[in-house]
Amino acid sequence: MILEILPERIGGAAENMATDFMLLQRYPREKVARFRHYGWRSQAFTFGYSQKVTFVREQLPPGESFDLCRRPTGGGVVDHRDDWTYSLVIPRGHPLEEERATQSYRAVHEALAGALAASGVPVILKPVAEPAPGGEPGGPAGVCFQRAEIFDVVHASSGDKIAGGAQKRNKRGLLFQGSVWRPAAGGDRVDWDAFGDAFRERISAALAAEAVQTPWPDFSDEELEALVEQYSSPDWMEFR
Repeated sequence: MILEILPERIGGAAENMATDFMLLQRYPREKVARFRHYGWRSQAFTFGYSQKVTFVREQLPPGESFDLCRRPTGGGVVDHRDDWTYSLVIPRGHPLEEERATQSYRAVHEALAGALAASGVPVILKPVAEPAPGGEPGGPAGVCFQRAEIFDVVHASSGDKIAGGAQKRNKRGLLFQGSVWRPAAGGDRVDWDAFGDAFRERISAALAAEAVQTPWPDFSDEELEALVEQYSSPDWMEFR
């Protein structure tokens, strides 16, 4: 197994979401997983595939404009203004891809928690699930960093949520999209470059894969542009 470490890129919300989905859909070789860390061209929020857009808009800070996009994965509303964002694609047939969603979620967050601990951040995985607030119109996930779910990464002392993620499985494999809220982890006190290196090392170990720095796959520009257009469209944004 190879874990391709892709170059970092900065994109708009629709571009980032479309690119992650393309990484799931297109494999130039078998037995290849992919990892990428990326940034945001402007202040951005994303929200889960099943969430109602009316609820989402009510959660955004008033009086400001944001780049907003529905994700192909589940989960809640995620604020990307000061986070460390990544995605991981695991091909179909890998043991971790075949695990139940809770266990693949746990495995990725164990690697992430180990990297944060190596950077001096006291963290644990949230060990139990708690009932979702009743009547939540946005679905159980609600707003990502307001409430920790089982196996989210939380601060060992305060219990504040530091990292969460969401998953999508299809016939190609598993897409995991994750976010680390930097202020909850210590902000500028953390060496984020060192954290990224440690996280990639632990993810490759969890996959029993060899990490290889890799150029971007040779995607069809027309196909990616069409997907970005779809993710920018009112039909995609407002279908729920």
